Amino acid sequence: MKKILVINGPNLNMVGVREPGVYGTETLETICERVREYASSLGLQAEFIQSNHEGVILDKIHSIKGEYEGVVINAGAWTHYSYALRDAIAAVKPLPFVEVHMSNIHAREEFRHHSVISPVCVGQICGFGSYSYILGVQALANIIVQ
Repeated sequence: MKKILVINGPNLNMVGVREPGVYGTETLETICERVREYASSLGLQAEFIQSNHEGVILDKIHSIKGEYEGVVINAGAWTHYSYALRDAIAAVKPLPFVEVHMSNIHAREEFRHHSVISPVCVGQICGFGSYSYILGVQALANIIVQ
C-alpha cells in the first residue's frame, strides 16, 4: 500500500475550537480519521503530523523522500511567509505536494491571498472546509496511483 503524509501546520490543532465560523466545529482528530478512511478506500495509507513548531515540520519534510509517495499539506499561516518551508518542499522534489486550506484564502484578509508554497506544490485546493483534505487526497491519488 502506498503511503502519503498529511501535514498540518500552526494552530490547526485548534480546529473545532478556533473560529468555528471559518473552520467549522470538527476537530483535527475527526478530520484525520475521515481522511485516513478515504485514503484507505483509494489504496493509500495516510499518516499525519501536526506541529506549531516550524523546525519540526521542516525536519519531517527533509526525511520523507523514499518513505512517502506524496504529501497533502495545510501549512496554515506559514503558507504566506515561510520561505524555509517552500525551500524544504522544493528540496524533496519530485515528490508531489498538494496544498490545502479549509477556508478560501483568496476571499479573506489581503495577507492571506498569497502563498509562497504554491509554486512548489502541484496544486492548491481551498474553501471547502474539512472536505478540502478529501479533495487533496483525491488529487494526490490521481497523481501517484497508476
